[in-house]
Amino acid sequence: METTLKGSYNFSDINYKILRKITNIKLEDRNNKFDEWFNYPYKLTKEEEIFLQTLINKEQKYFQYYNEEKQKAKFIIPLLNKIDFVTEKYNDWYDYSISGIVNGYKLSGHTDFMVASGKIEPEKPYFFIQEFKKSKTNSDPDFQVLAEMAVAIEINKTNTLRGVYNIGQNWRFIIFEKTTEGKYQYYESEGFDCLKINDLKQIYINLQAVKHDIKIRTQNL
Repeated sequence: METTLKGSYNFSDINYKILRKITNIKLEDRNNKFDEWFNYPYKLTKEEEIFLQTLINKEQKYFQYYNEEKQKAKFIIPLLNKIDFVTEKYNDWYDYSISGIVNGYKLSGHTDFMVASGKIEPEKPYFFIQEFKKSKTNSDPDFQVLAEMAVAIEINKTNTLRGVYNIGQNWRFIIFEKTTEGKYQYYESEGFDCLKINDLKQIYINLQAVKHDIKIRTQNL
């Protein structure tokens, strides 16, 4: 028997009030939640350090004036290409759509960036980056990425997922969890300024940790 939908939303429509209605979500204190993730023992090579410093040197002067597409093209895509999430079992996907049912609501839309299994089209999503915005708007990247992660958890039939959103040069990482049937919680990291070299190095290491984790989780696919 088909379940009657309570409603449907595009990710771009999601704000806190809507997300709270759908997921009964709570922001929890981060405490030591990110310690394992952010302490991934990755040693940057000299070439990687030069790459990150050059990226800052080239883009920092006019970064604040870039629109979303230029920020993505000039800074974010080169950074993600350097990480290189592409393997035999999963791929990186820009501006692809996903959809799913969360607590009786259909949520769908295009994601800015995700790592997911599949080669021709995305299948199981493992990581999201959202929203490449210059500043906060009525359509906030944090709540959009949380909605995307809720959909991914339902697709994957799992209970935890990681992601990140950035507003201009500020990046924040997220751990998203499904606690009980129909209820969710999330943790948000401190901010990292991608135009400061030590912060950018940590962003890079955090993303390498995600790549490592996905590789382990997909070994048996």
